[in-house]
Amino acid sequence: MLCCVCADRLPYGDDPAQFVDVYRGDGGGSVVLLHGGFWRARVGLDHIAPVAADLHGRGHTVVNVEYRRVGQAPFPATLDDVEAALRLVEEGPAVVVGHSAGGHLAAWVASRVPVAGVVSLAGVLTLADAAREGIGEGAATDFVGGPPDELPDRYALADPVAHLPLGVPLRAVHARADDRVPFDTSVRYVEAARAAGDDAALVEVPGDHFTVADPTHASWPTVLGAIAEASGQG
Repeated sequence: MLCCVCADRLPYGDDPAQFVDVYRGDGGGSVVLLHGGFWRARVGLDHIAPVAADLHGRGHTVVNVEYRRVGQAPFPATLDDVEAALRLVEEGPAVVVGHSAGGHLAAWVASRVPVAGVVSLAGVLTLADAAREGIGEGAATDFVGGPPDELPDRYALADPVAHLPLGVPLRAVHARADDRVPFDTSVRYVEAARAAGDDAALVEVPGDHFTVADPTHASWPTVLGAIAEASGQG
C-alpha cells in the first residue's frame, strides 16, 4: 500500500480540500486519479487510494486529487478545483482516470486542460440525464444546484457531453450490473462522442459499480488495458 511518506502533498489553493498527493514513478507515464462519491463531502481521495497504489507499483507517476465537494463550497468550485489540480501536473499530458462522479470530472476536465486520454470507471458522463433520472438520490441536482430546466447554463458548463469532441481517446469502463450509475449512461456518452468524431469506446466488464475501481477484482486487467489504450500505448 502507499503511505503518506511516499507522497508529495501539493496544495493548489487555501482550502484544506485543495491538494494533490503525487507519487513519483520510474517512467511508467503519468496518471491523474479523480475519486467518486457523487460529489459529496463524505467521500475523499482515500476512496481511490488502492488504485493509486496499484498504478504506482507499476511505475506510473500518480496524482491523486482532492477537491471541494457539495457542502464545502458552492458550484462551480468542484470544477474549478479539478481544472486547477490538473494544471499542476508537470510531466506531460496525463491519462485522467475517474470513478463515478470522478468519471464525470475526468471527461469534463479533458475539455479544459491538455490530457493524453480519459478512462471513466462507471462515470456519470451525461450529467443532465443523471439529474432527470435522480441518480444517486438527486446527487447531480445537489451538485449543480438545481435541475436542468431551471439552470440550463450551469448544465451547459458542467455536462461532459456538451463539450464534445474531446480530441483524445476515451474509454468508458462499466459493468452492466451497476446499480448506482446505469450502464446506459456510458452507452449514451460513447455514442455521442463517436458521433462527434472522438476515439471513444465502451468497455463492458463483470462486477458492479465499485469493482471497476478495485485492483483485486477480476476485471482489473481490463481496466489496465483501457488505461494503456487511453495513453496511446495499447
